[in-house]
Amino acid sequence: MNTLLVETYKKEQLKAEALLKEVQKKINIIVTTRVLLFFLIVFGCYTFSSNTLLAVLIGVLGSLVFIYLVQVHAKLSTKKNYFTNKVSLNKTELNVLNGAYSDLENGSEFLDANHEYSYDIDLFGEGTFFQFFNRTNTDGGKIELAKLIQKNDISDIINKQDAIKELAPDLEWRQHFLATSSNINSKFSSQEVSQWILNYESFIPKKLKIVLFGFPIASILFIILLSFDVITSTQFVIWFLIGMGITGFFVKKTTAVYQKANEVVDTINEYAGLLTIIEKKQFSTVNNLKKQKEIETKNAKASETLLALGKTLNRLNSRNNLIVAIFGNALFLWELNAILKFEKWIETNKETIPKWFDSIYYFDAQLSCANYAYNHSSYAFPTISTDATIINALQLGHPLLDASKRIDNNIVIKDNNFVIITGANMAGKSTFLRTISLNLILANAGMPVCAKSFNYRPIQLITSMRTSDSLKDDESYFFSELKRLKFIVDKIKDNTYFIILDEILKGTNSKDKEIGSKKFVQKLVRSGSTGIIATHDLALCTITEEFPQVVNHYFDAEIINDELHFDYKMKDGVCKNMNASFLLKKMEIV
Repeated sequence: MNTLLVETYKKEQLKAEALLKEVQKKINIIVTTRVLLFFLIVFGCYTFSSNTLLAVLIGVLGSLVFIYLVQVHAKLSTKKNYFTNKVSLNKTELNVLNGAYSDLENGSEFLDANHEYSYDIDLFGEGTFFQFFNRTNTDGGKIELAKLIQKNDISDIINKQDAIKELAPDLEWRQHFLATSSNINSKFSSQEVSQWILNYESFIPKKLKIVLFGFPIASILFIILLSFDVITSTQFVIWFLIGMGITGFFVKKTTAVYQKANEVVDTINEYAGLLTIIEKKQFSTVNNLKKQKEIETKNAKASETLLALGKTLNRLNSRNNLIVAIFGNALFLWELNAILKFEKWIETNKETIPKWFDSIYYFDAQLSCANYAYNHSSYAFPTISTDATIINALQLGHPLLDASKRIDNNIVIKDNNFVIITGANMAGKSTFLRTISLNLILANAGMPVCAKSFNYRPIQLITSMRTSDSLKDDESYFFSELKRLKFIVDKIKDNTYFIILDEILKGTNSKDKEIGSKKFVQKLVRSGSTGIIATHDLALCTITEEFPQVVNHYFDAEIINDELHFDYKMKDGVCKNMNASFLLKKMEIV
């Protein structure tokens, strides 16, 4: 374990805990002050009740101070949540460094048996790589992160690397973003917010807009005239009822908007906070700058514009206040003016809001990659090759294995090479295939790989390592295998892939399997494909006699003092030692 990294996270945790205690003390003071102030206001009003002016003054000023303290308490509560999140972030990193990450989201919703590789290599689900490195807090960020390691994209790798390298060292900014986004606990997702805004249909008529502007002014005039007895109370009541009538005419539609606004306003305010964090950061790399520029607007900052929307929607929520609901609507058409302002906002900004959310998703996903790079500073960022070498890796290992126990291997695979790996059961063949697969995916995503060095020519990945029968589709295991192999054959017609196969054609008899496997690998080799196959069929290794570009490697096992020992080191040649019979006897199965 990296002791320096552990010390860093412990230091950050202690710092956040100290700040959390300070905030909690302030909250306690504010709460106590509010209680005392309330009793002082009541006592003051009661004591000076004979002096109406003084009693009113005490009541008004006391109420204003009370409201101020409520606002201070709200801000302190936000800070408390922020530092609580920071403490949690650092605890999570310490747990992950200790190998405990089962409480993190595992991305099982992204499992896809028809994907080129994700189902085969434990990318999603319990105990998988996604669960290990995912730190996203937004719904869209999680999807963006899943896409990053799923989309098999080999373009723009240097820019991807640069973006991660820029974010990785800035622990303070990354944790600031994550602690802020951790507050997002809205039932209404950002995608739903975006869709609601994009699909919203205005209902306030153009002619009514003039009324909405003039009615509040007229109401103020009516109040002044009533105060000086220029108009009668009856006339004022008539005006009051007109306002209620206008509001009542649209009450069904305003209620629908209010209900939706009540659901989305928290999401909007939370995302505005994340936009502020992105806006204030200075970036220098291509991808990060591009995403930052996407949230730029001509008139105001995106964060301010989104906050303005939040304030507008909060005006609708004030209908819960009886005074606003009755007098605000009757005299100032409060709700209709709020909706008019909302509709103007949509008209101006609805085309840009998806870009704002996309930018947040991008950085949310990138922070997981940067966090992974920061936690594994000894890992290598791949260097891009343009020669015949597809992969040239030194000390390549699987990032989910304990570094103190992990056995790393070197591998060189050139264009049109096909590697056949044989070996005893449990000797490490399948783990090695998943090691190459996962590190190749990380390399294509611009992330560091678990290796001392990794020189490669970017290439898409396709695998056949895990198939199953399907009762629902009335498919046998063997037919499922055939479908997967057909899927691979069709894919390599149009694109170049690195192919990884693990013990194909398991669903048929040994002789048929031997013949079929040999013919399939021969077809791949003739097509100029590059890849690896792990097998127990030693007869498959004879393909090297026909095709010199096929290379044999193996993982071995030794029986020492009646115990099975594995070194998990890949060697040149064909495996001679198998262990199935020994294990059956050792475990007293036979």
